[in-house]
Amino acid sequence: MRAKITYLVTAAVLVFYFVLVGSRGVMLIQSGTLLTVTFGVAVLVLPVIGVWFLWKNTQFVRKANQLAAELDTEGGLPADELRRLPSGRIDRDSADEVFARRKAETEESPDDWRCWFRLAVAYHDARDTPRARKAMQRAIALHDGRPLGV
Repeated sequence: MRAKITYLVTAAVLVFYFVLVGSRGVMLIQSGTLLTVTFGVAVLVLPVIGVWFLWKNTQFVRKANQLAAELDTEGGLPADELRRLPSGRIDRDSADEVFARRKAETEESPDDWRCWFRLAVAYHDARDTPRARKAMQRAIALHDGRPLGV
């Protein structure tokens, strides 16, 4: 729940920023000189890219949460079997052990979105966020029946 609130607050701040930057871009365009119009258009590109990124990220999070809920209903969510340090952080060796099992499971069933979901969690636990995201994208694509890479 805390992560959802943080995400919503961050998204709201970003939307406010996009509106603020966009209004400045419009003001520059309304000035009417070649230089200000050029800068105004350039400034408007930033909020457009930001809104697109926020939208795609929100879709990704929503789909990943849907997969988690479906896997939870099936009883297939990975159990938290990781050892933790006294600080509460995940023990790296423990994360590596779980990762090795999840990777082998995924190699045995490369078309099973459930395996890719669990591999994404293992990548996340091993603090490899880019690979965790790619594995989750693959899980989503397999679940939705889309060709991989789309």
